[in-house]
Amino acid sequence: MTTPAGSGAGFGSVCWWGLSPALDLQAESPPVDPDSQADTAHKTPELDVLLLGSVDGRHLLRTLARAALWPRRRFNFYVLENNLEAVARHMLIFSLALEEPEKMGLRERSEAFLEVWGNALLRPPVAALVRAQAERLANLVPEPDRLAEQLPWLSLRALKFRERDALEAVFRFWSGGERGPEAFPMSRLWDSRLRHYLGSRYDARRGVSDWDLRMKLHDRGAQVIHPHEFRRWRDTGVAFELRDSSAYHVPNRTLASGRLLSHRGERVAARGYWGDIATGPFVAFGIEADDQSLLRTSNGQPVKTAGEITQHNVTELFREVAAWGRPRAAQGDKEEELRLEPQPWTSAASARESFTVHFLALGSAQTLHHKRCYQGRFQLLYVACGMVHLLGPELGACVSPGGNLVVELARYLVDLRPEQLQAFSARVSELAREAGFAPQTGASPSETFARFCKSGDSAPSGQDPAVESEPAPGEVLACPLEVVSVPRADPAPATGSPRLSSQPQDSSAEVPAPPQEALTTESPAQNLESAPTPDQAPHP
Repeated sequence: MTTPAGSGAGFGSVCWWGLSPALDLQAESPPVDPDSQADTAHKTPELDVLLLGSVDGRHLLRTLARAALWPRRRFNFYVLENNLEAVARHMLIFSLALEEPEKMGLRERSEAFLEVWGNALLRPPVAALVRAQAERLANLVPEPDRLAEQLPWLSLRALKFRERDALEAVFRFWSGGERGPEAFPMSRLWDSRLRHYLGSRYDARRGVSDWDLRMKLHDRGAQVIHPHEFRRWRDTGVAFELRDSSAYHVPNRTLASGRLLSHRGERVAARGYWGDIATGPFVAFGIEADDQSLLRTSNGQPVKTAGEITQHNVTELFREVAAWGRPRAAQGDKEEELRLEPQPWTSAASARESFTVHFLALGSAQTLHHKRCYQGRFQLLYVACGMVHLLGPELGACVSPGGNLVVELARYLVDLRPEQLQAFSARVSELAREAGFAPQTGASPSETFARFCKSGDSAPSGQDPAVESEPAPGEVLACPLEVVSVPRADPAPATGSPRLSSQPQDSSAEVPAPPQEALTTESPAQNLESAPTPDQAPHP
């Protein structure tokens, strides 16, 4: 519901970046028995992970970056999103991360990643890079043989043919098939979203952003986000200003998506920006760091901003992915003791063959268990806060006995009040229990992630789970089997309880460019009181 004070729907209907710090998925997974899980083709244990709504690949990149600190395993990442633009961004991000160092330097790759990932406006050189990569991917998507040859880490076999065609059209749009900024006027679309979100508070938007930052994000653990960078992002959509502000003027087409709007009594297909305008992309890489000196404070104020920490973390992430076979430089004597011998994969080509990213068909979460190849396959299931509504017995049947479940909570959604966050956490616990999972007992409480394990007699026991801090490499994880009693909620959720829509978003590739008035004059209303959820689908 839209009120004079605004819509209260700052999260939007499409998620472009994560609302939680990046995880090492090996630290979250149970131990794998090498005798039973060894892959006959690669002679190494496998780790199969199903991720729902990971959107930006941060968990996958961190897992690959820290792989040298663990015993060797082959990774199979199965990614399920609710829109094809997120799939395309996954492919673009991994193409940047795995680019040969001889073709693109480390600093250039990390800066291009930050701008494409978190900025509404790009510098002309980065925009040209996006067009070139999009053109290349658009030519590879319809040709499976060439795709397997040039991108051996990528698998699109599970996508439907119409989804592959739509994915190609997304890349064509990114590559500049529709010339000129009028095809995607990002600055005007951003301002339109901001006016609809704030309502009568638009003229006081500077005070609103300071309130949301200091009274919400800072209180929830994101103290390193500086008011200046947060206010700049709220006003312009530019989160990471790595050059002079005048250099950012090219619309970032990777943030475009399609949506049906009600215009003069008719349903109109519109391409626009329907993502987050409330929290920002600072949480994923900018509020935690392995180097604790980055989080140091002076006179009660952080010495580094979230943007600086993000740039450092992403640069180190790409450095570790590029130097796959060598462990990271030790930060101290304790970490020096944990360093392992160099892994057999020392070349970039062999490193890419040690993992595969499988993209699943949109809306297939409730039907995966019908296929024998997915029944009890995954040792780890990750569910983002925008996909919690899909968690149920159908997904539980795809997790092996003793497997783990990690659910992202809505801690950093500034539109949700504390009582709504508690209701969301309670609902997550109820859905997890109905899916056959039990809370991990003995684990320290976390406000960012909820962790569970699959009930089953074959589940391993006697080991400590990973909760807030990641365990030392080499220590295996297990999930306790004690089922903790969780109060059962009523079948119908109470007012204010999170409830998420399962309808996937329409692809921007499948809709024409709308009339300009359709993008600005009317937007679907959302009522935070009745449905304070991060991914509410538009009502007909």
